[in-house]
Amino acid sequence: MRTAGIDLSTRQRKTAVAIIDWGQSSAEVVELSVGGHDVPALRRVIGDVDKTGIDCPFGWPNDFVSIVSAHRTGGPVHVPEDAGRRTALSLRATDHFVKEQTTVRPLAVAADRIGATAVLCAGLLAHLKASDMPVDRSGVTGPVVEVYPAAALRQWRLPHTGYKESKNADARSGLVGKVQKNFGWLDFGSHADLCRTSDDALDAVLCAVIARLQVTDRVLPLPSEHTDVAAVEGWIAVPDGRLTSFPS
Repeated sequence: MRTAGIDLSTRQRKTAVAIIDWGQSSAEVVELSVGGHDVPALRRVIGDVDKTGIDCPFGWPNDFVSIVSAHRTGGPVHVPEDAGRRTALSLRATDHFVKEQTTVRPLAVAADRIGATAVLCAGLLAHLKASDMPVDRSGVTGPVVEVYPAAALRQWRLPHTGYKESKNADARSGLVGKVQKNFGWLDFGSHADLCRTSDDALDAVLCAVIARLQVTDRVLPLPSEHTDVAAVEGWIAVPDGRLTSFPS
């Protein structure tokens, strides 16, 4: 089995792709690169593996979309007077769930800069559908699943902040060492140095790992009351924390 991880960015030079080859009791990072990945190239990667974890929202909050749609058509717009409730409108059901389970709050696709990346992701998902690769935004079935490395690291009790950008190279190098120590079954091969150099590369590897966890039922189950909304807004696969043993 092979899984891929995509740390998606609106800037091609920042988009990273990792591919992990899974054996009976061990796994190896066989490909890892940063930059040069346009939508057709990403579609080919997704088509060549069993499951791909993508670090980007798969949709927008239903309530937010309703407000924007009503505003566009000149219809009645119902906005809560309470500031807290207005802020909540910018978050999806999965964002609230991740915050409750891990204490890590995902970026709000309706209010943060991640929205631009989500537009690119929407185009990628449409490209997959046009290529006869049906997309289930909940990630339960289909070729892709939405992932969030920060929440995963938090679940694994590893540092989930402070490792991004060049100024945090030492912290990132330390995190790579912790991942290697805790996940002894994962062989970075010749790609460990790139993970130390690039947080995008490291996140791509983590995305590929989470994709495997989703396939092997090592993520928190999707609550039944969120099944319908997850199919529209997207759903983040959150590891259940059991990663010291090989995910088989």
